[in-house]
Amino acid sequence: MDKRRSEQFDLVISGGRLVTAESVSNTDIGINDGKISALGKNLSGRKQVDASGLLVLPGAIDPHVHLEMPVGITRSSDNWFTGTRAAACGGTTTVIDFVEPANGQTLVQALNARRKLAESQVAVDFSLHMTLVNDDPKTLSSISNLVADGCTSFKTYLTYDGFRLSDKEFLKVLCSVKEAGGITLVHAENDAIIAHLKEQFRHARKTSPRYHALSRPAIAEGEAITRSLAMAEVTDARLYVVHVSTAQGADAIRSARQRGVNVIGETCPHYLLLTAAELSRPGFTGAKFVCSPPLRSIEDSDHLWQALTKGDLQTVGTDHCPFNYKGQKDLGRHDYEKIPGGLPGIESRLALLYHFGVVPGRLSLNRWVEACCAKPARVFGLYPRKGSLEIGTDADIVLFDPHKQVTLSHRILHEQVDYTPYEGTNLTGFPIKTFLHGKLVADRGEFLGSPGDGNYLARTCGE
Repeated sequence: MDKRRSEQFDLVISGGRLVTAESVSNTDIGINDGKISALGKNLSGRKQVDASGLLVLPGAIDPHVHLEMPVGITRSSDNWFTGTRAAACGGTTTVIDFVEPANGQTLVQALNARRKLAESQVAVDFSLHMTLVNDDPKTLSSISNLVADGCTSFKTYLTYDGFRLSDKEFLKVLCSVKEAGGITLVHAENDAIIAHLKEQFRHARKTSPRYHALSRPAIAEGEAITRSLAMAEVTDARLYVVHVSTAQGADAIRSARQRGVNVIGETCPHYLLLTAAELSRPGFTGAKFVCSPPLRSIEDSDHLWQALTKGDLQTVGTDHCPFNYKGQKDLGRHDYEKIPGGLPGIESRLALLYHFGVVPGRLSLNRWVEACCAKPARVFGLYPRKGSLEIGTDADIVLFDPHKQVTLSHRILHEQVDYTPYEGTNLTGFPIKTFLHGKLVADRGEFLGSPGDGNYLARTCGE
């Protein structure tokens, strides 16, 4: 008799269709001690979960979130617990957030402080990107030590006072991160264009939310992405372009990849599904949709879908950065520049990509899992422990009902924010069970986990 069939597992998930980035199969999963121990048929467990009619996925990886993030006089409304609780209920079992060192704080001190803040709260596993805001020798010399300790990705900005790197500084960072074996993330917008347009609108007293998008036109992103790719090509560095929002940006990444540049492009659900028209909603409600880069045209959204379908963009993160409409977004009621920028979305990503991607045939099941699970894990040094369903990997597993009907509302979501940008959106397909390390932490919208369930993940350099 097959030893795997006779063995009693802690948990067996049976009867479902296993979907990975490479395959779809009718296979049972045997789990012991929080790990996948067997894949096969007719497995026996002390606990048995019937997944008949369901898709069985690796837990999703959100490579881009901002929890408890300070912005001016406020901070993003989800703390580490509420944000990761929402992630779990939406089928995401690993998030990667950011470290922003304070003045006088070393990179190591900043990393340790951010990790300590999160560890007692997190409901899913987490890791951290390090933000670099200058090219001073002390900063650059710390990079190799951080990589050796498992912090292998470094965020940079080409805009924002206090964060913006000059081209010369950006080149030095690219070289230092490359030498250490890490990957550089870039928020690419042309700062001079944005400053010029903001000054014009300020002078003309054009302060409503829609001017946020007009002050950050598509060309500002297209130019900055093209420039960052040129510098990555010259230095032969690995580059990850976050939250691509424009056709110009997607095309620049496609062309660079064809030339052999080692670049990954990420987009977000809000750029695929929403447009700048949202910022012109009646009254001040357009403020709910202020984010940077801003929402774009329907033509940009269509182009991003095509790029995602073809693999010209490789990953989908949320850039989850929630602020309440009342008490936070309304800080900019008389000046769009004071509206905290960011949208909630950590809980709905997997379902949105299924309904608007898989159901109409834009994405295959495999491409859906690749963009939301496997590719982020590969890029950021978590694969195959995360993003896969292989023997020996963490038993982070999602049972997804492809027929479940859900109408999105902030009242049914677990994000700590008073709205969702997808209010009233009708979806077919939704995650119904989420397992973290083999433990059921979310079941049909009910969170069953606890603060501190998640672990900090030291990462390799990825691929």
